[in-house]
Amino acid sequence: MPLSEYEQRVLEQMERQLASDDPRLASTMQTGGRSSASHWVIAGIGAVVGLLALVGGAALSQVWLGVVGFLVMFAAVAYGFSPPRRSGPQGVVGSDGSVSRAPRRPSKRQPLMTRLEERWERRRDERGR
Repeated sequence: MPLSEYEQRVLEQMERQLASDDPRLASTMQTGGRSSASHWVIAGIGAVVGLLALVGGAALSQVWLGVVGFLVMFAAVAYGFSPPRRSGPQGVVGSDGSVSRAPRRPSKRQPLMTRLEERWERRRDERGR
């Protein structure tokens, strides 16, 4: 069921508000975190090959083959559950639809409480207008 015009406007307004309040979160939410099918196929094949090597090492009493099989299997599972690498330009979508680069983090970060206090003050100032 498609959204009504009012619902679409409200959704767009919420997206703009999120982008202005927390640009990093907005850009994280816009970049898809989905893995491709090939990512899972490679992980599955690696896990099966590792399992076969592990069983083969046990059947042939070859400890080194079992260890290699376990390592291959472990690496395949870790690869399967790892987040996909980001490709393409990264940035924040503005209210007019333009994409701007996300601001770089300063090399020396402020303490957490200082950043939270600054963010709180900014939000309070924006709402007070």
